[in-house]
Amino acid sequence: MISAERSQSQSPRSPGAAAGAPFLSICVTDPVKMGTGVQSYISYRVITKTNLPEFEGAEKIVIRRYSDFEWLHDRLAEKYKGIFIPPLPEKNAVEKFRFSKEFIELRRQALDLFINRLASHPELKQSEDLRTFLQADEEDVQSKVSDVVLGKEKPVEESTPEYEKLKHYIFELENHLAEAQKQAFRLVKRHRGDSLEKVFSEVGSKSEMLSIKLQREADNLLFNFEEPLKDYVRAVQSIKATMLDRANAFRQHFDLDQERKYKELNLEKMKFMNPEKFTESETEFSELKAASEEATKRYEHIVSVMNEELARFQEQKTADIGLAFHEFAKGQAKLAKDIADAWRSVLPKLEACSSS
Repeated sequence: MISAERSQSQSPRSPGAAAGAPFLSICVTDPVKMGTGVQSYISYRVITKTNLPEFEGAEKIVIRRYSDFEWLHDRLAEKYKGIFIPPLPEKNAVEKFRFSKEFIELRRQALDLFINRLASHPELKQSEDLRTFLQADEEDVQSKVSDVVLGKEKPVEESTPEYEKLKHYIFELENHLAEAQKQAFRLVKRHRGDSLEKVFSEVGSKSEMLSIKLQREADNLLFNFEEPLKDYVRAVQSIKATMLDRANAFRQHFDLDQERKYKELNLEKMKFMNPEKFTESETEFSELKAASEEATKRYEHIVSVMNEELARFQEQKTADIGLAFHEFAKGQAKLAKDIADAWRSVLPKLEACSSS
């Protein structure tokens, strides 16, 4: 089945090509195990021969790995909706068989079939991503193909349990503080409305004294309750800005770390495939490694400082908000007593009016 499909997809290699007709011939060959341990993988030599004008030259040889084929498949699936994208061989394999001679050869044949099916498709063979895959050298692959393979096209976010807990705490706190501050504002506004003063003025008793007490309690609410809540609403915004700095530092740390890992594997391949560029690439790798380590230190520093700051913030918030609610409760209790006293003084007059 594989050989039949392949011979059909590679048919342009023969008579048509000799006659000068447009052709695109691709061969996936020479699988080689690269790296060690969990970092090990199989690389393949991909040889492209063509007379199509949009390609750079008549022949190009590049080194690709399975994840690069995966990138190409996903890009085509995203861009060519409605077209049946040829399938890739299964990604997962039992570890002990992953580097067996039989498995490697079967995967090589399946990848060869995949790429030649693309080359024989009237729409897919015109894809710019296919040309990038077939022609880009190691440096270009790093900036184009690996961007998706390494996840750079999607925003990378820190997702540790500790950070998720922090985000949940901050957003919940923001909502609770905003609601409390809104209710405090309504209380201040109500106390300054002097609605009770009007009631008492109509019966001519203690209206001025009660008005003063209401105004005093409104001021007390403003300075000792509403303002502290507003201050902590602003503090939460400051924390969110710091969280954004942390997120940016994490993304930079992650991207440089992934790029470093890719370069490290690329450097190993260069020893065998392109020795003359090895020294130059080794220097670039050293610079990248230093930048990656610096980004990691910067991110870890932000995390460490934030942990200390958060502990201090929570301690201070507990004290400040506790004091604000204590003052609020005291003020409300005193005001309730003053209003009750005022009603008690008015009650005899109201009863006298009703009896007459």
